[in-house]
Order: sequence, then C-alpha cells, then structure tokens
Amino acid sequence: MPRDTRVDTYIASRAEFAQPILGWMRERVHAACPEVEESIKWSMPAFTYKGKPLANVAAFKAHATFGFWDRQALATGKEGEAMGQYGRIESLDGLPSAEIFEAQVRDAVTRIDAGHKPVRAAKAPKPEAEVPAELAEALAGDAKAAETFTGFPPSCRREYCEWIAEAKRPETKAKRVAEAVEWMREGKRRNWKYENC
Repeated sequence: MPRDTRVDTYIASRAEFAQPILGWMRERVHAACPEVEESIKWSMPAFTYKGKPLANVAAFKAHATFGFWDRQALATGKEGEAMGQYGRIESLDGLPSAEIFEAQVRDAVTRIDAGHKPVRAAKAPKPEAEVPAELAEALAGDAKAAETFTGFPPSCRREYCEWIAEAKRPETKAKRVAEAVEWMREGKRRNWKYENC
C-alpha cells in the first residue's frame, strides 16, 4: 500500500532520537502486513487493516511509543509504563527484535481477520456526588427544583454539585445555588445553554 506523506512529515518533525525509532516501527509494520494503510489519527501516525484500527506510533519529548488497538489481547507487560505496548521507548534498544515485533503485528492482523474485537475493561460507575449543604438547604425549600434534581441522572446532579462546591467565596456559592435552583425549577441541566450547539 502507498505510504501517507503526512506520516513522513510527522516522523521528520520529531526529535532526533525518535526519528529512527518511528521509522523502524513503521517499516516493521509494513513488512509484517503489506496491506496495511497509514493515516494520521489523534494527531499521530495510525495503521489500519481492512478498515479496522491496527496500531499507532507516537513520539514525545523524551520517548516514543507503539500501541496495538487490541491492547488487552496483545499485552507485553510494559503497558503501564507509557501509552502503548512497549512502555517508554528511548532508543532502538528498547524494542524487541524485528522477528518478535513482526510476529506481534501478524498476530494482530490474524485477530482482525478472525473478527475479534477489542474488549475494554468496564469502568466502575462514579460514586454519587456529595450535595453541598447550601444546595441541600435550598432544595429542601423548593419542591419543584428538588423533584427535578432527584430526577436527573447522576452525571447531571454531579455537575451541579461540583459547580457549587468549587466556588471559593460564600457570595459566589450563594449566587450559584440561587441560579441552580432557578434552572432546576425550569427543568434545566447545569449546561443547558450548550445543549443545542
């Protein structure tokens, strides 16, 4: 497949230490999967196979990274060190051999051909927001606003609670409580102004 010139530009614009690392990884991906397609996604070089995400590379101030899209199935044990499967890559010595790297790329391609989809770990729901005392007191005195607040999903309640709790001055907090109660009386969420943008 043809190379994307934007990837050439990306590699050339990175720090001197990162250029050979990025070039080496790019060549290994193409060697292992000649059908791979290149593009720029999320501001970094990305590789796709048959329209499905395969992997990406990136370079930062002091390290480079490589990551498979199906990161749980293709774990190397260095995932927690930095973005991707190989941790913080600071030189070509930080990479596996070409044979191992290409075998992992072929494994990722095989998983795509077999129809495997990445399984992402389920995130635990956030705990219910702690209602600031000032808001709780105001809602106790306004049944309509309290009914709206209670009917909101947890994320909407959290937005109101955090907005009021982050106010530093008592005057600001009081103003926010008054606005919140007024908006809730009208059935409005905290960021109602932006809902139709």
